[in-house]
Amino acid sequence: MSADAIRVWVDGQRVDEGPAIAALDHGVTVGDGVFETAKIVDGQVFARTRHHDRMDRSLAGLGLSTLDRARVDEGIAAVLSDGPIAFGRLRYTITGGAGPLGSDRLDSPMTYIVTAGEMPRPAPVTTVAVVPWIRNERAATVGLKTTSYAENVVALAAAKSVGGTEALFANGTGQLCEGTGSNVFVIRDGVIWTPPLEAGPLAGITRALTIEWCREEGLEVREEALPLSVLAEADEAFLTSSTRDVQAIGTIRIVPAQQTLAGELPAADLADRELGTEPGPVTARAAEIFARLGQERMDP
Repeated sequence: MSADAIRVWVDGQRVDEGPAIAALDHGVTVGDGVFETAKIVDGQVFARTRHHDRMDRSLAGLGLSTLDRARVDEGIAAVLSDGPIAFGRLRYTITGGAGPLGSDRLDSPMTYIVTAGEMPRPAPVTTVAVVPWIRNERAATVGLKTTSYAENVVALAAAKSVGGTEALFANGTGQLCEGTGSNVFVIRDGVIWTPPLEAGPLAGITRALTIEWCREEGLEVREEALPLSVLAEADEAFLTSSTRDVQAIGTIRIVPAQQTLAGELPAADLADRELGTEPGPVTARAAEIFARLGQERMDP
């Protein structure tokens, strides 16, 4: 998605080509804000209600006010008014508003930002890279979709340096956790497994729907703690996210620890691994279920 093609609305106005955010906005100075990314299909927002509900949980976790749904829906309508987006990304962000040059807050209105733009549809199979950093499953912001994304930027750059489109983290106890913007699933003996929320991953909207819909269609899905080493043993693996849907993992690569300041990987015995150039049978079934039910249920 090129920057010049992104539609932008801030606090009631379309500002695609002009100044948008104040220099002292707390979202700019200290990353004090939350956001949601939703899929756009043929001009419609997928799972809008679930995204709004999760944003309220994130806002509450940061101690910010409840989402003004009518206001953000106004912004969504504004950025989708120029004609339908066949497939794309909608992102809406709420910050703490004007603030000092520090972590304290002022009693100021929150800033509302909505953006949208076209993007290419995801490939059916992708490459991921395990990075030598961890998710802190006991952090103050665990489970919140905040704008403090610097560690994700670093991890994703490291993954891309070895050919990956996503980075995978362990948590502080060496368990498989999540990607920078995705949840991860593995398949062993026909059973789908994914880390539980207690392990520290974000409660992904696509993650939840994949679990619900696969169970509805008769597949066995278990939410249980998994060692990072499961990546060396799994028969299949896939990612879920708002713009990836269900995407098979075809290759797993390891970011060498010497490229970082982090020391050894949580599971130092992991090695690069090929899972296949096509989705495995269980992954293909999960992807088919999600695609079919997602088309039938735009706001599940």
